[in-house]
Amino acid sequence: MNEALIKYLLSLGDTSLILGQRLGEWCGHGPVLEQHIAMTNISLDYIGRARLLYQYVCELRNDGQNEDQIAFMREEEDYLNLLLAEYPNKDFAYTIARQFFLDSFFVPLFEKLSSSSDEKLSQIAAKSLKESHYHYRWSSEWMVRLGDGTEESNRRIQETVQHLWEYTGEMFQYAPYENDLTQQSLIPAAEILKQAWDFHIQQVLSEARINRPSDGWWQTGGKTGRHTEHLGYILSDMQYMQRVHPGLDW
Repeated sequence: MNEALIKYLLSLGDTSLILGQRLGEWCGHGPVLEQHIAMTNISLDYIGRARLLYQYVCELRNDGQNEDQIAFMREEEDYLNLLLAEYPNKDFAYTIARQFFLDSFFVPLFEKLSSSSDEKLSQIAAKSLKESHYHYRWSSEWMVRLGDGTEESNRRIQETVQHLWEYTGEMFQYAPYENDLTQQSLIPAAEILKQAWDFHIQQVLSEARINRPSDGWWQTGGKTGRHTEHLGYILSDMQYMQRVHPGLDW
């Protein structure tokens, strides 16, 4: 059993699940009807992606555990999601910037993983890539609309980008299991993804008239189970029914 691969799949799945949960919080609360429907649909894409990744984990472990148990019955420190995914919505600007940073990462990631020597991972990546192109287009367009909009919208999205920037470095600071998979040539090197991410980010920020913050100290820990206080609140809400009624089936 490839323990490094299992942890990597959990990291991708957890990031997708938690981000999907965050986006789902906008259901019925979006700035306009069209956009809260869009965010809800994107949320479902991420939860669907998490299911595929968790199913592969179950297949590799072959210990009788199912995807629901992985999603709902683990403790906070067992989750390996990026810290950025758990950051609160706060307002529409925070949601868009968080989404844009992650979409700009997932597009090149799944492009590379689509040719992974692990056949199952390659298949999941190929399906996820189609969705990620749409997600990236949606969040990029909103970055431009906010940045190149009114003085107020520009100020707020600029402040948001500045605030969230310290969470973006974690994507490219590999955990030990990611380094193991890079050596096995199963996943791309962090430097390759960072180069592609920088290109997407700079292109959109320039069009949006948003200043790119300077790189510096990075918030890290999510990929090894050390989280912000925000994750506990997400899990208490998300896991309630399964905790109270174990094995609940719809």
